[in-house]
Amino acid sequence: MACRLSCLLACALLSAAGAAQAETETYSLDPVHTRVVFLVEHAGFSHAMGSISGSSGTLRFDRDDWRSAQVDVTVPLTRLELGDAKWNASVLGTNLLDGKHHPEAHFVSSQVEGIDADHAKVCGDLTLRGVTQPVCMDVTFNALKRHPLPPFHRTAGFSATAVLSRKAFGMTAWPTVIGDEVKLLIEAEAARGQGEGREAPAAAEPAPAEECQPDRESETAPPASTDCQPSPQPGPDQPPPPPQRDRP
Repeated sequence: MACRLSCLLACALLSAAGAAQAETETYSLDPVHTRVVFLVEHAGFSHAMGSISGSSGTLRFDRDDWRSAQVDVTVPLTRLELGDAKWNASVLGTNLLDGKHHPEAHFVSSQVEGIDADHAKVCGDLTLRGVTQPVCMDVTFNALKRHPLPPFHRTAGFSATAVLSRKAFGMTAWPTVIGDEVKLLIEAEAARGQGEGREAPAAAEPAPAEECQPDRESETAPPASTDCQPSPQPGPDQPPPPPQRDRP
């Protein structure tokens, strides 16, 4: 009798485990509708805002069990946009993001703690500029349903926030011009099944020339422009060109 009870209990546990595993499905990030926005203080005047599109990766998610969730995301840093080409190139320079040698950031979750049905704290390792540091995100679950547009994939949507220190990732240049605290705002959509996310549109990847990015930590001037073309000299009948705007 005891043996029969043990066998029945084991079978019930295995069935429950199998059902739980079946409910944890794989979703692929939609690179078109997933975007990372970052804000960082600019010389005390404002918080400069930029965004990065085209992220890729996978999400393992069970709507009823936050603890089973797993996230693996790659963010293409060279797709960042600050609203000005030279400003983009400066931020991708060797003394800041160093996009030439480290064109991507990578986040892998290690622990997901549910707060309530629609909120969780997701912690993991972020590798940025060749440095790996622990980072936690506050995540809000938005929806899980059939997408209203073709190809009608079942889609999950999330919003997340995080704060990190740029110095912790080796970015110590311009300490009085650029703040240390970087705020992240993340909007993400993921479609069920491997490779079901929409393709992101191709974009040129600016590769800042290393020799044009002085690796120094001036506190009084912004990073040098990455434009390596020599400035044209004015002719005898031409006025000198207007001064360039400063970029952080």
